[in-house]
Amino acid sequence: MKPEVQSLLAKAERSVTAARMLNDEGHADFAASRAYYAIFYVAEALLLERGLSFSSHAAVIGAFGREFAKGAVLDQKYHRYLIDAQDLRNIGDYAIGQEIAEDQADLMCRWAEDFLRAARKFLGN
Repeated sequence: MKPEVQSLLAKAERSVTAARMLNDEGHADFAASRAYYAIFYVAEALLLERGLSFSSHAAVIGAFGREFAKGAVLDQKYHRYLIDAQDLRNIGDYAIGQEIAEDQADLMCRWAEDFLRAARKFLGN
């Protein structure tokens, strides 16, 4: 595994930890953002292991779908996690008058943990 991939997976793990802490302190909006980034870092790591790197979130999401979900290399639910987490992160970060509920942020943390486990297994780590 490339060192950069290991670094991204470690960053994803730290992001999930931070998301859990934020959610426990009643900051679900910020927890959702950290959970999204955990999921995003995992997707970036998997793509980078294949030599693919992108400069936008949309490009990462699209490439992950093409490279891993369409061919059923990994369960398609991980692509759905990435898409749904981005939508929830956008609400948490940018929506006025709309908030992320604690249970939504908790679900996003579970998605991130599930995706991280699957990525580590896939990468043999």
